[in-house]
Amino acid sequence: MIGTQPHPTENATRSVTILGATGSIGSSTVDLLKRQNGRFSVNALTAHRNGAALGRLARELGARFAAVGDPDAYGELKTELSGSGIEVAAGSDAVTEAARRPAEWVIGAITGAAGLEPALAAIERGATLALANKECLVCAGTLFMRRARETGATVLPVDSEHNALFQAMTAGRREDVTKVIITASGGPFRTWSKQDIRAATLEAALKHPNWSMGPKVTIDSASLMNKGLEVIEAYHLFNLKPDEIEVLVHPQSIVHGMVEFRDGSVIAHLGAHDMRIPIAHCLAYPDRIDGPAKRLDLAAIGSLTFEKPDLERFPALGLAWQALRTGSGATTVLNAANEIAVAAFIDRRIGFTGIAALVEATLDAAAKRGVMREPASIADAILVDHNSRSLSKELLPEIAAKAF
Repeated sequence: MIGTQPHPTENATRSVTILGATGSIGSSTVDLLKRQNGRFSVNALTAHRNGAALGRLARELGARFAAVGDPDAYGELKTELSGSGIEVAAGSDAVTEAARRPAEWVIGAITGAAGLEPALAAIERGATLALANKECLVCAGTLFMRRARETGATVLPVDSEHNALFQAMTAGRREDVTKVIITASGGPFRTWSKQDIRAATLEAALKHPNWSMGPKVTIDSASLMNKGLEVIEAYHLFNLKPDEIEVLVHPQSIVHGMVEFRDGSVIAHLGAHDMRIPIAHCLAYPDRIDGPAKRLDLAAIGSLTFEKPDLERFPALGLAWQALRTGSGATTVLNAANEIAVAAFIDRRIGFTGIAALVEATLDAAAKRGVMREPASIADAILVDHNSRSLSKELLPEIAAKAF
């Protein structure tokens, strides 16, 4: 987290904008808002293409402005909000305009590169940004956090692991932190041998032991690339060195993050599997609000276990640290290459271990061909991302022809 601490919301109404209101994070945020009896007012809502659902939400929450990213969805949004007095718009510029509107608190829950420009727009006006878009930090983290410092914006982490670290850090001074620990479930292949992982099928990779998620996130969990991306995010969010970030495999997924202080104290954040917990923390920060999440029953859980990740069996995690240490846009390349590799695995064009192999080959080729550079703007980040995807696609047949 960076920036000035927002004023407490006790006995005051906080204005809110939700970027990505119809997605998973957006829907959880809406659920919390509906439970707060007028403590929050909604300024703007956006969605990509679900204009009818967005329109219904805008009416229900009393929003002033609603925008869809896809111009083809404008008609149904306009029809849904006809006569409501709510302003409607469409296109990427309209979504960015929603972020520029004067809400005190903005949640950046648009996935992918489409979320970069709106999130930065909120930062540029010094808003409190609850960030749930990983690309902002993985692809342009230096730019985002620098602008947050310069504008006085507050960046709050919505991701459960980073929110856990943020909460644990409040136990002491930032300068007294010696290490942070991000936990990983270990995914479906946690106990598999290297040989078995090499032969893993798509169906096996999609069987997460704890959660039901989308295919991309589930496969990232299976490869531990999801933790690699979280290491990169933590580096930027908390101004850490790569060696100050540790990952531990924790199959129960109850401890979401830990912070070690210079005196040897380790402060852990525990919680149920419910994204409304970190969202509620960000929504009311620095206050707290009542949350509907199930309470932990540690006696019923019984035991919590931890183990070190095996980088030989899960090389994707090591590649993320490598990219972080390399700098010069390497993390942007890593993210782009991983997305191409995961899509190829889902299409059964490469095997599971081909994912990390393609990412590594892309990182090497990008360094040799001058594709890497630290993004100085959103346009730079998108260009590096585009060039990295093209390079990954070029390398894909070579990776597919090999057995890893």
